[in-house]
Amino acid sequence: MNNTKDYKKIVLAYSGGLDTSIMIQWLKENYNDPEIIAVSGDVGQKDELEGLEEKALKTGASKFYALDLKDAFVEDYIFPCLKADAVYEGVYLLGTSMARPLIAKGLVDIAKKEGADAICHGCTGKGNDQVRFELSIKAFAPEMPIIAPWREWELKSRDEEIDYAEAHHIPLKINRETNYSKDKNIWHLSHEGLDLENPANEPDYDKILELGVTPEKAPDAPTYITLHFENGVPTQLNGETMSAQQLLLKLNEVGGQNGIGIIDMVENRLVGMKSRGVYETPGGTIMYKAHALLETITMDKETQHFMQHVSVKYGELVYNGQWFTPLREALDAFVNKANESVNGDVKLKLYKGNIIPAGMTSPTTLYSEQIASFGEDDSYDQSDSAGFINLFGLPIKVKALQDQKNKK
Repeated sequence: MNNTKDYKKIVLAYSGGLDTSIMIQWLKENYNDPEIIAVSGDVGQKDELEGLEEKALKTGASKFYALDLKDAFVEDYIFPCLKADAVYEGVYLLGTSMARPLIAKGLVDIAKKEGADAICHGCTGKGNDQVRFELSIKAFAPEMPIIAPWREWELKSRDEEIDYAEAHHIPLKINRETNYSKDKNIWHLSHEGLDLENPANEPDYDKILELGVTPEKAPDAPTYITLHFENGVPTQLNGETMSAQQLLLKLNEVGGQNGIGIIDMVENRLVGMKSRGVYETPGGTIMYKAHALLETITMDKETQHFMQHVSVKYGELVYNGQWFTPLREALDAFVNKANESVNGDVKLKLYKGNIIPAGMTSPTTLYSEQIASFGEDDSYDQSDSAGFINLFGLPIKVKALQDQKNKK
């Protein structure tokens, strides 16, 4: 490919994985040798970030930016989704989806700072991430050209990418046998590809898992924890106040040890195909469970039921890359108001992959033991229910009477 576009400076979303490792060289070959600025968004990848700057500069980048986005990721992206109980297709806790708009915004910030002509990402033409990155870029730089090599280059598989890397002496941290496609951040770790592409195959969890163990290998004794929430956000673990990041990391540790948060699912991608993946989300799974439990005693019935609709829509918006949209912001207004009452403590028993409720208390609880009791009380007149049932059942009665009349 010989591209005729003359870009002087390109900002590359750089993870150091297989795709972006070869893109610096590929962009130089195919876009008239532009200056490449590699940008990595640190959303909690840890060891995956080691040596990135040295590698990027050695393979042709002129500059490298490492953006520390961890606090913003947890507080401004993860917690809004938690407060909304946002889940995709009832299972996926949006680990990759939540991070992309934040990283994309960082790319735009650097592109504007450096006066770049284009932004490049390493997402495939089959995946969701291309949409998430590009919609987010359009929200902040609507006229910025976007380069997506997977939609242009002659490379058709990850094996061919490895061949390209070897031919150009580009170092990789993977080999052909362990070439799972992964995405890691402070919230989760995803695994796709290889034997997982066939839904008939049971995942080899002993080979795959990195954030924890299988339930079979978890301790035989349960672990008890207590999470404290304020306005729908967890602020304490076992009575100790922690930063958002610290709390999540601790929950990842204790959740992983107890086999929590392992998901094997086939999801419907935005582009139309079905995709199978294994997700590890130990701390996030615990947070979601505790938050949902606390809602049951602190939210009124109508708000709680409406939140279930919001949760589905919110999850779809985030999954589909529509974070920076008026609808998502409008839903946040409802979610934030609804979570003003979600305060208190949730005690959980973690045992071999299970999260078992072990008690809740809240200063804003709507649960009245006196009213709910089967014992005698002065707050609820049981005879009132007869009139209610007559009125509530009136349409059914009228329909039944009409049916009887029609049969005569």
